[in-house]
Parts: sequence; structure tokens; C-alpha cells
Amino acid sequence: MSLPSPLLAVTDRHGHARPLADTVRAVLAGGGRWIWFRDRDLPADERLRLGEAVAAEVRAAGGILTVGGDIALAVALGADGIHLRGGSDAVAQARDRLGGGVIGVSAHSLSDVEAAAAAGADYVTLSPIYPTASKPGYGPALGPGGIAAARACGVPVVALGGIGMTSLAACRGAGAAGFAAMGSVMRAGDPAEVTRTLLARWHTGDGTRA
Repeated sequence: MSLPSPLLAVTDRHGHARPLADTVRAVLAGGGRWIWFRDRDLPADERLRLGEAVAAEVRAAGGILTVGGDIALAVALGADGIHLRGGSDAVAQARDRLGGGVIGVSAHSLSDVEAAAAAGADYVTLSPIYPTASKPGYGPALGPGGIAAARACGVPVVALGGIGMTSLAACRGAGAAGFAAMGSVMRAGDPAEVTRTLLARWHTGDGTRA
């Protein structure tokens, strides 16, 4: 399948003092169209309220909303998809509950990617591609070679972990269908400009990892 956008922007309300919905609005204004509402460290009622604010911004911009890990929340928000930690039963259940939508799975190894492809996932995020403090405990960085190996499984691969301006070309060259970004956009003083630049570099192949 074709991904909604090459950029999957991952939310983190801790990234900046401004309200998360404002950051999401800026990402969308910068050309981002695919938002992964994560922020899992909240009580269910607070996460729902925050999710409603994020969903309103995404809908207003005609974007695509993916919810991390909670099928009931995805249904409540009218989300376009869900991102799961894995498991064939989880993929089937999510597809049944959502009545379609884009189903993604987190993968940290080739075997994870193979399992997700067999379960019918629409895409996987593969991480960590490069070392990053936000993905501790998942083993060594997989690098572009990990992307190339995963791509052979037949499911679109979204590169995640340490992805920045200088690493986009290497990820795309290895066969990534897209890339996920959290800190670079959530912490930015101008998320719209960072989003525009990331997308432009992805499309032009400008830059290689230093």
C-alpha cells in the first residue's frame, strides 16, 4: 500500500512548552499529513481529551490520524489507523474494530518485520535505525542495512530512531517508504519550517548521514 505521507510525525507533549495541539497544527501547516498520537503516559480520560484536541487539528487540515496502541481510543477519536506493538491477533482485532484503516506495527528486528507482514500489517516502523535516547533497550542501531533487509519482507518500512536532516537520503536509498520523527518536530521552535525542510530533503534526496 501507499503510505499516507513519507513523514509520520509522532506526538510528544513534553517536547515543548506550547500545547500539543498547537505543535500538531504547525506540523500540518508545514505539509505534514500523517500524525501518530502517542503520549501514552496519561490516564485514559486525560489522553482522550488530549486526543480530541489533536484529532480536531488533523481533521481540520484533512490529515491522517493514527493512534498508538489503544483500539478503543482510536475508535472513540474516529482515527484513520492505529499503531500496535505487534502480534497477529492484535492486527486482526484492530482491523475488525476500525473497519479498515491503516494498521502499523512496531518492529525492532527482522523477525518482528516478518511477523508483522504475515499478520497483515500495512506498514512497520523499524527502530532504532540510528542511536537515539528515545529508544533505549531495543538493541544496537540497525542502520540502513537493517532497512534493506526488512524491505525484502514485502511490507512498507518506516525508518524510526535517530532520523534527522542528514540521514534521510541513506534511509530512502536503503528502501524505506517513509520516516518517523518525534523530537526534531516536537521540540522545534518552528515545527512548520522543520516539517517543510524534512519533507523537501526526503523528496530531493538532499543530504547523507555525516
